[in-house]
Amino acid sequence: MSLPLCFETICVQNRQLINLSYHETRLNKTRTELFGFTDSWNLSELITIPDYVTDAAHKCRLAYYEDIDNIKWEPYNFRTITKIQRVYDDTIDYSYKYNDRIALNNLYEKRGEAEEILIIKNGIVTDSLYCNVAFLKDSQWFTPDTPLLPGTQRAFLLDSGIIQEVRISENDISNYSHIKLFNAMVDWENSIVLGIKAIQ
Repeated sequence: MSLPLCFETICVQNRQLINLSYHETRLNKTRTELFGFTDSWNLSELITIPDYVTDAAHKCRLAYYEDIDNIKWEPYNFRTITKIQRVYDDTIDYSYKYNDRIALNNLYEKRGEAEEILIIKNGIVTDSLYCNVAFLKDSQWFTPDTPLLPGTQRAFLLDSGIIQEVRISENDISNYSHIKLFNAMVDWENSIVLGIKAIQ
C-alpha cells in the first residue's frame, strides 16, 4: 500500500508567502514522523510564485510525499458562515494534513442548513471543516487543546499570546460568548466571529 500524499495550504498576499516558517516546520515534521525522511526542506527555495499571481489573496497548495507532487495556485474567496452544526465522530484522525479528506467531507455532509461544522470527538471540541476555532470568555480567546490538526495560524497565534490552549468539552461551549474560525488563509483580523448561539 502506498503512503498518502500530504499537503500545505499557504496564503499568498501581495505576492508574499505568509507564515512560511510555520508551514516549513509542519511539513518537515510530517515528512519525518509519517514518512521517515530525515532531510529538511527550505520552502523558500522550492516555491516560485508564478507571474500570473496578483497582489490579491491567493492560495498556494503544495502536495508532497518524498518529493513535491504538485503545486497549485488559485485566487482565494472568503466563505460566508452564519450557522455551525455540531457533528460527532469518536474515531476520526487527521493528525497530519492528508490529501485524503474523505472522513472530514463525510462529516460536512451532515451539516444540514448550516454552512460549517464543529467536530466533537469523545465529547471534546476539536476543529471545523477547514479551520481551527477559538472561543471568547472574559475578553480572552481560548482554543481547544485537542485540534484534529494543529494549524500554522494557530501555532502563530499561540506563540504571539493572542490565544490560549484549554480543554473544551461540548458541555463547556455555553460558557463562552463567541466562536472564531481561522486558518492559514484566514488570519486573525479577518476571521469569522459568531455568537455562540450560531452553533446548533
